[in-house]
Amino acid sequence: MRSVEIPIKVQFYDLDPMQVVWHGNYTRYFEQVRCELMDSIGYNFHEMDESGYIWPIVDIRIKYVRPLRFGQKIAVTATIVEFENRLKIDYRIRDEETQEVLTKATTIQVAVVAATGELCLECPPALTDRLRSRS
Repeated sequence: MRSVEIPIKVQFYDLDPMQVVWHGNYTRYFEQVRCELMDSIGYNFHEMDESGYIWPIVDIRIKYVRPLRFGQKIAVTATIVEFENRLKIDYRIRDEETQEVLTKATTIQVAVVAATGELCLECPPALTDRLRSRS
């Protein structure tokens, strides 16, 4: 399956009053790497729009293993694990120094016809063709 990894250095504005990364910022990290992943297959937000589909995230599951802290260098990985009837992406956040997995997550997106709002029961060729041709 297709996978992308990006480095991130935790910034002070990501912290909560306990001086650890606020839980809502994890989803921002996942979105950053997901955008890179979709760019790598040639199906970014602009291309999604041109193909006539929108892709809302309908489910997200996050397993926090260890907190992230200011200045920590992390590697965030996104891997497409399913794309036949939905787009399922697994995420991992690792400490760059120790390689320890700090967070695990999964998102599920579904295709919706932009013009009608109709939910697609399987991924449209706009995505599946790109993934199959780049495998």
